[in-house]
Amino acid sequence: MFDLIEKFGGYGFNKSHSAAYALIAYQTAYLKAHYPVEFMAALLTSEIDTIDGVVKFINECRTHNIEVLPPDINESSTMFTAVNDRIRFGLAAVKNVGEAAVDLIIREREEKGKFTSIFDFCERVDLTKVNKRVLESLIRCGALDSTGVYRSRLMAVLEDALDLGQRVQRERNSAQMSLFGSGSGEEATFNLPVIPSLDEWDDREKLLQEKETLGFYVTGHPLDRYKQIVAKFTNVDALGIKEAADKSAVRIGGTISSAKVIRTRKEELMGFATLEDMHGSVEVVVFPSVYAKCADLLTGDTAVLVQGQAQVEESGVKILADDIVPMEKAEETWTVEVRLMVNPEASDRDTLARVHQALQKYPGSCKGFVHICLEDQAEAVISMTEELHIRYCDEMTREVNAIFGYNAVQARCIDAASALRNGGLNGRRKNGNGNRYSRN
Repeated sequence: MFDLIEKFGGYGFNKSHSAAYALIAYQTAYLKAHYPVEFMAALLTSEIDTIDGVVKFINECRTHNIEVLPPDINESSTMFTAVNDRIRFGLAAVKNVGEAAVDLIIREREEKGKFTSIFDFCERVDLTKVNKRVLESLIRCGALDSTGVYRSRLMAVLEDALDLGQRVQRERNSAQMSLFGSGSGEEATFNLPVIPSLDEWDDREKLLQEKETLGFYVTGHPLDRYKQIVAKFTNVDALGIKEAADKSAVRIGGTISSAKVIRTRKEELMGFATLEDMHGSVEVVVFPSVYAKCADLLTGDTAVLVQGQAQVEESGVKILADDIVPMEKAEETWTVEVRLMVNPEASDRDTLARVHQALQKYPGSCKGFVHICLEDQAEAVISMTEELHIRYCDEMTREVNAIFGYNAVQARCIDAASALRNGGLNGRRKNGNGNRYSRN
């Protein structure tokens, strides 16, 4: 028996195997260190058919301050490419744009130069391969932004541009003498349609259109404006939660991308929602007691923070929600203490009176404290009265800091584990058969 084990040991941990992996590790580390843009472009291309992989590496690019640009009919290749220290999205990643259409666009651009407008594009490419559906997807993902026209206006003039392109191509392919031409081989000229004067889509609409056509956000993310709140209040993201322990307390921020509502055996409503953040998505189970309080939040693209327990299964990790809070109300919901750091040398009685008056405009549930510190001498912490419990928010912080003339407001927030210990998880974790809840 020992001889068999010894023989396997010689193969199972052979040095050549380890050496090969060490060499690959060294090579890839070298490329990432010295050619980070090219390296990340290659990684993105290797995952172009996997949404989770692309999202993961796009976030890695953002971490290293590498800008990922949307597709462009005048710059994009088929796959991801490095362009001037940035990464340009490949046209093959756009939904509804097939390989034949991509090859046609790139070949036309290489042979006759860049496209100057949507009309120039429709006149030059074969509209039997680059049809209306393809062009819609290209506009919505930003691939025609280099023409200098708003996406909203491009969509509005799309029908007219296609009609013009078809007429020009019919004239060009016609073997008969054109009524508009001179018979000398010159192409007929047509009046260009008028582009309507419309406002551009707002950032939210542009991001939604990008996600529909690419499967993920590229030029930004709906959570960008909540980065500080997410960093402050969460302890996991859609990537890190895969390593969470079963029944561990978690708090995650994201947008609700989809939701399904069902009735339990007791005829109570409960829900299953998909929460998306910058790293991926995770399923959230919302029990009846929680659903009754937050049903209005389970709608598309609502930015929320979800607090609950991780349920680890073979198929993945779910979150059993204990609380769902709008992103804008996270500060006032999970802040338990507000402390004013008072410098006696820079503050007088009038300053404190103005602060007292300002705090009265923000009644809430947070305890307030005044922390007075005399440098190298003494310090004291004074508890405010219950009448001065505070609602912690950005407006209050800005107003009080402005009165003091420095950043005097500090807040202590409750973490996910403490919140769950204090609030409980409603004690409803199983269905009538004793099985764990699942969407099915």
